[in-house]
Amino acid sequence: MNIHRLRVPAIATVAALTLIGSAAPAGALAMTSASLAPASSPSAPVVAEAGAFDLVRPSANPVRLRSDPRKLSVTYTYEGDERTLDDFLARTKTNGFVVLDGQKIVDERYVEADRNTRFQSWSMAKSFTSAAIGIALQEGHIRSIDDQVTRYLPELRGSGYDGVSIRNLLRMSSGIAWDERSDIPKVQMAVKRGRSVEKLAARQVRGWKPGSRFEYTSMNSFVLADIVSRATGTPYHRYVEKKIWQPAGMESTARIEKDATGDSLGYCCYHATDRDFARFGLLYLRDGKAAGRQVVPSAWVKKSTTPSASFNAGYGLHWWLGDGGEGDFMAAGFGGQYVYVSPKHGVVVVKSTVSTSAHDQREALVAFRAVAAEVAKSR
Repeated sequence: MNIHRLRVPAIATVAALTLIGSAAPAGALAMTSASLAPASSPSAPVVAEAGAFDLVRPSANPVRLRSDPRKLSVTYTYEGDERTLDDFLARTKTNGFVVLDGQKIVDERYVEADRNTRFQSWSMAKSFTSAAIGIALQEGHIRSIDDQVTRYLPELRGSGYDGVSIRNLLRMSSGIAWDERSDIPKVQMAVKRGRSVEKLAARQVRGWKPGSRFEYTSMNSFVLADIVSRATGTPYHRYVEKKIWQPAGMESTARIEKDATGDSLGYCCYHATDRDFARFGLLYLRDGKAAGRQVVPSAWVKKSTTPSASFNAGYGLHWWLGDGGEGDFMAAGFGGQYVYVSPKHGVVVVKSTVSTSAHDQREALVAFRAVAAEVAKSR
């Protein structure tokens, strides 16, 4: 199978060590349905909450996910080798794994965690930020994604972001001189030292022509989150709570990290349960609807999950895209965090880890496609 060579640069170890905390995965333990922890566990671990954060309160009427476990025999071929789902999950040190067939939980597994564990999203947060931009656009707070950033953030005039459109932030083509592997750890360390990320954004310089190529840049996502706050007159985390978290029917409180000035990071660091991450995937599976209500505009869902530029067919507007006409897409984060959506099969897959072990996003896509096909076959 020909898979786009998706490039998600890992946040370097220095940042990971700063944020991940002391919880550890269960090494090579293979997960089975029998490893599910009791749903009522009051002392579930909370992963990676060392920084300052804002609470995002859940819905009063959560979207109900019904347990309907099935025996899924999942195998797939990758780089000429036949592999199994159990091996993939063990090898990538997975701590949480949830598979939805619509609103039915057909597979749910945890290692040294349970359904109440709040996992670190890392860059899966970028897809939430995209959703917030789409809603703000629909509500008229943002006039157009072709507006320049400085229309909403005039303090970025004279920086590398001057003259850059919101669209080019969303498709990771801002043109600022940036190296994700070396620059985002510096930003993370600056956050820990109490620095303003907005001021760091104002120090960025132009490196190449915006809109001419793809360059994965977490600072772009911070600027987008800042635009949401400024355009709507509502702090980013509160806007996410009011417009996404609660209307989408999330069941548990989430935490979103922020800098010392109170600005949400936007590029990372949602701490939430796998079931709520799955509800986010379900929201996009259903074209932005939850409980019959349009939460994210359906046109935005479509625009976000189709190729955003000729120079990168594998990336939408802060969503990673599968190839081959499958129409699938996923939010992806450092260390192997995923929310995968298969519209073809009506399946959502969530995978979370605590460790920072290396992972292969191309293999993850192949594995998730095999899971979705097996779920569809099991109906």
